[in-house]
Amino acid sequence: MPNDLATRQWDDLDFLGWRDPAAPQRGYLLAEFDGRLVGVVLRAATHQTGRVRRSMCSLCLTTHLSDGVSLMTAPKAGPSGRQGDSVGTYMCSDLACSLYVRGKKHAGPPMPEPLPLPERIDRVRATLTAFIRKVNG
Repeated sequence: MPNDLATRQWDDLDFLGWRDPAAPQRGYLLAEFDGRLVGVVLRAATHQTGRVRRSMCSLCLTTHLSDGVSLMTAPKAGPSGRQGDSVGTYMCSDLACSLYVRGKKHAGPPMPEPLPLPERIDRVRATLTAFIRKVNG
């Protein structure tokens, strides 16, 4: 578990996500799904060095420079996961999507967002739910 649980901005979180300091390619995500708390173990793809590029998180649609977005994969639940099947999506590397969508954290100059904040929050939650549904297969 992360060391900063006491200082987290809980009212601003749609899920709890953190990277493992002992294993930087590993991340964890805890979220409510179908009325219960579920955990997902994530693995970040290794970054390729090269030119600076922009990339966008699939959950919060925040655009980051360089390595601010990672392809995160999770093993599928059940027999298919035990056989090595996984699902993936592009996420903010620091798993702080909830804070980016609320403007509590910034990845650079903000891009115009046509949706009001409650609809952006709903979009993050819906996209996260769809990802967890794929993991649960």
